[in-house]
Amino acid sequence: MDSLIYFVLASVTVGGALGVVFGRSPIASLLFMIASLGSTAGIYVMLEAHFLAAIQIIVYAGAIMVLFLFVIMLLNLGHDYKRDIRGGLAILFAFGVTGGIGGLLASRVMPEGTLLLNSYPTGVSIDTEIAEKGIIGVIAEPLFNEYIVAFEFTGVLLFVAIVGALALAKRSD
Repeated sequence: MDSLIYFVLASVTVGGALGVVFGRSPIASLLFMIASLGSTAGIYVMLEAHFLAAIQIIVYAGAIMVLFLFVIMLLNLGHDYKRDIRGGLAILFAFGVTGGIGGLLASRVMPEGTLLLNSYPTGVSIDTEIAEKGIIGVIAEPLFNEYIVAFEFTGVLLFVAIVGALALAKRSD
């Protein structure tokens, strides 16, 4: 039964992601993204990562989606427009290039001869770390030590996106 629920949640996640990319209006893409993030939270619950599921719903499906909706309404993107990219071939090419760049970056970052899946700790080692530090400590320690640059860069990137949206909205008046 668990595998059936997992496949349903995974298909909703992938379908929602495709809906975000191929949505005809920004509001429809936003709703597809909320569905995708909600089903991702369901997968986190199945993996017994309840804290991550709660953060996924509260932060991403809640706050970030409200921010996106605010920017969409501020820019008034609900009107009809002509698509810049025509045809599915350009989209497939873009996905291929993105995957190729991601593969090159992963091959540069990973040590020689290791697979990406083998670099993550096993369930037993995660359980012992949770018993020692608690679930918040297990998440917070690598986030604020090893990944602090990416964490801060994400915040700066969101701030720049908001300022850019406000500048675009102010210029159109």
